[in-house]
Amino acid sequence: MGSRWLVQSAVAIAQGFGVSELLIGLTIVAFGTSLPELATSVVASFRGERDIAVGNVLGSNIFNILAVLGIAGTLSRSGINVSPTVLNFDILVAIAVAFACLPIFYSGKRIDRVEGSLFLFYYLAYNGYLVLKATNSSSLSLYSSIMLYGVLPLTFIFLVTAAILEKKAEKKRKGIS
Repeated sequence: MGSRWLVQSAVAIAQGFGVSELLIGLTIVAFGTSLPELATSVVASFRGERDIAVGNVLGSNIFNILAVLGIAGTLSRSGINVSPTVLNFDILVAIAVAFACLPIFYSGKRIDRVEGSLFLFYYLAYNGYLVLKATNSSSLSLYSSIMLYGVLPLTFIFLVTAAILEKKAEKKRKGIS
């Protein structure tokens, strides 16, 4: 019932302000429906049950992508239309985030504060991009350039460095020189 109110309210807000339903879904609805996972993961992490925190997040995302979209597509008479915006940007961001997780999960087999802060920064940066694009801001071009030519290469360097350092540390732990 609460989720129905959230979706109905979000759609009403989107229509009232002329904002696309996609933007509302990618921001407000996504945040609102993920709050229970956030609460569960934070509590589990504080209690030292970090596997529950990671499993909760990964399981929720896998369930949302495969089961929720699968069931919605199965029950929809005409299927679920995927907008060109999603295909040209948001899906690519999701894939890039999944790949960025690999070296972070691999390095030390933990997400430390720096890596957690990096994830949070990118979430905020992604939402900033969505808002600038939705409002047709003149700052979008500069913002995109900074992300593409500044932040993205620095992130790549960070991820590669983290993977190399972890590989060296793993060899050292195994006694291999």
